[in-house]
Amino acid sequence: MDRQLSFSKSIFIILFILALLFVSIFLLKAEPHIPLLATTVGTATLLWLFKVPWKRIESALIQGIQTAIMPILILSLIGVLIAVWMMSGTVPTILYYGMDYIEPHYFAVSALYVTIIVSMFTGSSFTTVSTVGVALMGIALTTGISPTLAAGAIISGACFGDKMSPLSDTTNFAPAVAGISLYTHIRNMMYTTIPALVVATIFFLLAPKTNSFDLSSIHEIKLALGNGFNIHWLTLLSPLAVIGCSMKKIPILPTLVIGIVSGLLVTALVQHQTAIDVWFGAMQNGYSSTITNETVASIVNRGGLQSMMGSVSLILIALSLGGLLQHCGVIEAFFRKMIQPLKRSSSIVLMTGASSIAVNGMTGEQYLSILLPGQMFKDEYTRRNIPAKTLSRTLEDCGTLINPLIPWGVSGAFFAVTLGVPVLAFAPYAVFLWLCPLFTFAYALIPRLQRNSLGNNHDNSDSVEG
Repeated sequence: MDRQLSFSKSIFIILFILALLFVSIFLLKAEPHIPLLATTVGTATLLWLFKVPWKRIESALIQGIQTAIMPILILSLIGVLIAVWMMSGTVPTILYYGMDYIEPHYFAVSALYVTIIVSMFTGSSFTTVSTVGVALMGIALTTGISPTLAAGAIISGACFGDKMSPLSDTTNFAPAVAGISLYTHIRNMMYTTIPALVVATIFFLLAPKTNSFDLSSIHEIKLALGNGFNIHWLTLLSPLAVIGCSMKKIPILPTLVIGIVSGLLVTALVQHQTAIDVWFGAMQNGYSSTITNETVASIVNRGGLQSMMGSVSLILIALSLGGLLQHCGVIEAFFRKMIQPLKRSSSIVLMTGASSIAVNGMTGEQYLSILLPGQMFKDEYTRRNIPAKTLSRTLEDCGTLINPLIPWGVSGAFFAVTLGVPVLAFAPYAVFLWLCPLFTFAYALIPRLQRNSLGNNHDNSDSVEG
């Protein structure tokens, strides 16, 4: 039987990872791919020097890569979907009509609530960002609205639904890990979600905005769109099909395939483009139009399988590192030791949130950031009579919502490439994402608020086996 890794060795590995990533990404401003790869190689080397058998290290790497398969498939299909929706005229149609109705001074708030509505119905931030999010970013770029502000509003709204919708996978996953019912979990999340949404709304209303909105160019942009595409309501059938599939809880991969196939049918029927080689070229390398208007061309000439390869490689490397940390016992050895000296219930809640954030940072995977701390802290919550609903809410706030703020996180990498804004650029504006964890910590620290977070267990009467 393999020996368990000691706490001192686990903390040495974690400090090595944090130091290398911080220096490389935040000080040297390097892209995260090579620093993460170097970190993975260094971690494997340290584990081998600490007498972890090489076969176990290889197995951990493979298990980490296996968890990357589904995100890779999703990202690949979304890259194809974006190209198809450009080619079919779906996004150009939304841009064409959207510019007539969105007031630039209130764009951020409008984007926030439009994406909230869509994400609540779909339960997926990925679907929301890759559909209406792309269209909203197009409107922002054409009217001179700050892309970082627009991306922050879009991502905040999309992640609201990913957190609160009963259709969301993470919203179902967190209460299952904690052992409570779905709707107990959703009701309890309102204590942090509603205040965070109120503050985010105020922020987007008051956020500094440029006074140089280029509204004079809207006519030229609409003219270019009209000349380049057949603008027609039928082009909206494909995104409506995707939203309908999401509402019916059809799995994400078939949903994306339906979006692609329906988009190709719209391309043939509405845009009269039936050349299969053109379809394949767009799906592989992105849509390329003949539009001469530079602003419009920069929006519609995008997508394709290859556009996602940077994110795919990043996720593959990040989850390989995550596999090493999880399956070689680094995370367990570290957090088990950290739990022991904690005496107060509020400290347990704080450590739960910090653990989710740390696992997110080390692995880039939101499901691991819910599963691992949930498994480690669940018995401690029961022993100390802390409501299980507090555990599930803390896991959701600090697991699901922190992942998009990490450059190598699955969500962060996807949002950055889809919206064309780096994570470190949109992170300060995605206020909803970091306000929810702050409110979670506030409930644990402020005595007057602790009753909502650390009260009795009566709401767990409808708990289920997780």
